[in-house]
Amino acid sequence: MTLPLIIYRSLRQHALSTVVTAGSIALACGLLMSVWTVKTQSQAAFASTGSAFDAVLGARGSKLQLVLNAIFHLEASPGNLAYSDYEFIKRHPAVKTAIPIAVGDNLRGYRLVGTLPELFTDVELAPGKKITLQPGGRFFSADPTVKEAVAGSFAAEKLGLKAGDTFHPFHGLTYDEKNQHAETYAVTGILAPTNTPMDRVIWIPLRGLQTMSGHDPRAATDVSAVLIQLRAPTAGFMLDLMYNKQGNRLTFAYPVGTIIAELFSKISWFDRVLELVAYLVALVAAGSVLASIYNSMSARQRDLAILRALGAKRRTIFGAVVSEAAVIGVLGALAGYVVYFVLLTVVAGVIRTQTGVVLEVWRWQPVLAFCPLGMIGLCALGGVVPAFKAYRTPVAETLAPVS
Repeated sequence: MTLPLIIYRSLRQHALSTVVTAGSIALACGLLMSVWTVKTQSQAAFASTGSAFDAVLGARGSKLQLVLNAIFHLEASPGNLAYSDYEFIKRHPAVKTAIPIAVGDNLRGYRLVGTLPELFTDVELAPGKKITLQPGGRFFSADPTVKEAVAGSFAAEKLGLKAGDTFHPFHGLTYDEKNQHAETYAVTGILAPTNTPMDRVIWIPLRGLQTMSGHDPRAATDVSAVLIQLRAPTAGFMLDLMYNKQGNRLTFAYPVGTIIAELFSKISWFDRVLELVAYLVALVAAGSVLASIYNSMSARQRDLAILRALGAKRRTIFGAVVSEAAVIGVLGALAGYVVYFVLLTVVAGVIRTQTGVVLEVWRWQPVLAFCPLGMIGLCALGGVVPAFKAYRTPVAETLAPVS
């Protein structure tokens, strides 16, 4: 029990420096784990969200903007395309499913998206994963003149909507109480949580949004985009050639996964900055361990010499100092999990609110083991220098009485 007792008494004697150093380690460890988890989980979540559709057809413009607007309900629409363009690609032999959407209105900040009932009945979000409703609801009618709506789970929660409620839409993508439409829509159902951007949307019949009061009657048959599922991946390259290379009127965004990867490549610098900050904090924390223990060596030399005189071996003293540094690392790593869960909970809430994509806070990641172990090893390494100083403590000179 000599070694644990030495470590315990030393940590207690230098409690303030121990807490400060462990706090630095916790911050570095928690930040590193959070950055890594947010990066990997958000990439996977965005990729799985886009996997429901192979491509998006829209007005001429940026492919990334088109995908963000049509699938993730972010950004503004790059423009409209004629309903005849939707009908043409729907009949194309390479296309399995084509779902038109129209945007341009909101309900207190949450987007209204016009579409067809086939989005709910014919599309799987993932193999075997159909879109379902919470108990007591139904999808809106196939009759395009009926003013009914289906609310995404997150939007319904934030707006306090339930089946049977009614509401008036507002014009534009930004909420302005002065731009209220006269039409009244009835909520027929609430989507079961999909953990995708669909949860942040109020879905209404396509024709209802196209002909809503205040909209340009000349665009009454236009759509904002067409979501497409292909029969074979090779068909995408053929349509890409037809629309993007040979044509100059529309944009065929394909493949969606590659376009999403482009989004993350654009913001990868931010991940690297956060990682660099975390690494610097980790190095400072390791340096703090070294400085804290090394500076205490002078005050502890007599205690170490007494231990040597009582029979403690040099390697025992060396091991005690290195172990003390490692224990500080362990305390910091454990506190790092608290920092990690707090940070990830906050970030996950922001991401869900802004995009509808859900991060799993309690999901196990390899970094949750590698990062704390690395920090403990770094702290133990920081204890090697003061351990050598303790190892070389001269017993006779240290215990000799001062005249």
